[in-house]
Amino acid sequence: MSAEQITTIPDGHIASAAGFTTGAIYAGLKTYGKDKLDLGLLYSSTPAAAAGVFTQNKVVSPTITLDRRRLAARSAQAVMVNSGCANACVGPQGMLDAIAMAAIAARKLGIAEELVLVASTGIIGVELPMALLRAKIPLIDLSAAHGHQFARAIMTTDSVPKEAAVRFTMGGKVCTIAGVAKGVGMIHPNMATMLCFVASDAAVEPVHLQDALKSAVDQSLNMVSVDGDSSTNDSCIILANGQAGNPVIRAGTPEAALFEQALAQVLITLAKKIARDGEGATKLLEVIVEGAASLEDARRAARAVTSSPLVKAAVHGADPNWGRVVMALGKSGARMEEDALVVYINDICMMDNGQPVPFFKDAAVVSMREPDVRVRARLGVGQHTATAWGCDLTEEYVRYNSAYTT
Repeated sequence: MSAEQITTIPDGHIASAAGFTTGAIYAGLKTYGKDKLDLGLLYSSTPAAAAGVFTQNKVVSPTITLDRRRLAARSAQAVMVNSGCANACVGPQGMLDAIAMAAIAARKLGIAEELVLVASTGIIGVELPMALLRAKIPLIDLSAAHGHQFARAIMTTDSVPKEAAVRFTMGGKVCTIAGVAKGVGMIHPNMATMLCFVASDAAVEPVHLQDALKSAVDQSLNMVSVDGDSSTNDSCIILANGQAGNPVIRAGTPEAALFEQALAQVLITLAKKIARDGEGATKLLEVIVEGAASLEDARRAARAVTSSPLVKAAVHGADPNWGRVVMALGKSGARMEEDALVVYINDICMMDNGQPVPFFKDAAVVSMREPDVRVRARLGVGQHTATAWGCDLTEEYVRYNSAYTT
């Protein structure tokens, strides 16, 4: 089985997978605007295998605590999401409200409360307006056609929704993996400063589902950096309900490898969309590190470049200052040989075997004015490769975040 078997679903959304419906509504958690939505509900018509990866921040929203507890059973049927309020750092009331939000959704759906996961995103230090949630959650209209509305409902400062879906055939059955994400600020590796939800109609052994999600997140969402800050609410949750009818996917099989490839493809697509839409961003920065001694080193070095404020500022100004790339590589802690370092920016070689290479600066500047800037570096100490994504650092980012709550 190979990646060639995986096809992208044009205009795919989170409800593209069989057995899933979604709904969204405006409840008043965000400032009113035409077509604004701030509550979203994802529902599987049957209980699904479930897995999750969450923030590594030591300060977490009670939604994270509740979901970790419920995912110990490796089964869920719905995810209730609000934007506009993080439900973080509000004391014991935060957990009471997270439980209540799940209970309201469970009553609407007619399922056990323990099968409902929750997620919140927005301003820290503000309690959920539970009166609004109690009034509006029961009014959410669920449909397989409402996937795009769900994507809009989970947005905060995002300028565009972020969705991806793929199909592949397994055991004679067509399987789908569909994902949606939000996040453009407070984005830095360690799962991964965002909300991300994935729905699949494939049948997957629950323990393997957790392992597959962690592996896919490590090469996608955990390779994104916008501003170096990690959120209190980061969550990536996957539900796999088995309604495609394929034989159960188990670890170590060709079917597992295909599923993992498809899941990684969806999450990499979402990761790049997050980086491209970073707060104030005008360019997508892709960093490929080759020749590393280990995969961990390759990832560490690539992330160091995408998260460097100096590199990001240079990208914004179309300044081919490759010395900043070398600086970031060197501070990353990854093993490297300076005499073997090679650096390219947009396929223009600027350093080779540790020595500067003459290049036509004006041509490099013009190439860096394009919306995509790619840095490729070779460390010269091994065979491992990793890719990370980020964006430029702009005046608009500073302006926006200097008045976030005012």
